[in-house]
Amino acid sequence: MKNTQKYDLQNRLVKFSSSIILNVNTLKKNFASEHLTKQLIRSTTSVALNYDEDQGVESKRDVIHKMKICLKELREYQVNLHILKESKRIQDLDNFENNYTRV
Repeated sequence: MKNTQKYDLQNRLVKFSSSIILNVNTLKKNFASEHLTKQLIRSTTSVALNYDEDQGVESKRDVIHKMKICLKELREYQVNLHILKESKRIQDLDNFENNYTRV
């Protein structure tokens, strides 16, 4: 089923995930950063992948379930980013935020 929505959320989520992947190299390198970076990539890509899966569901219950997963993953991303900021793992915070907020 082709989805032609006004805001093209699927494309925006793919760009968002890609921008995170491209920016993780700006994080300071250590065990904690590596752990959080892997989880950051998993949660952001999960949103795009689950949203895409949502486009082919057959019932309202499936739609609600997939969208709840997307929301859960976005919340996880936000907490992860907060941890990275608080622990000063992001070397150039302004540049990091500018590169992924433009999506």
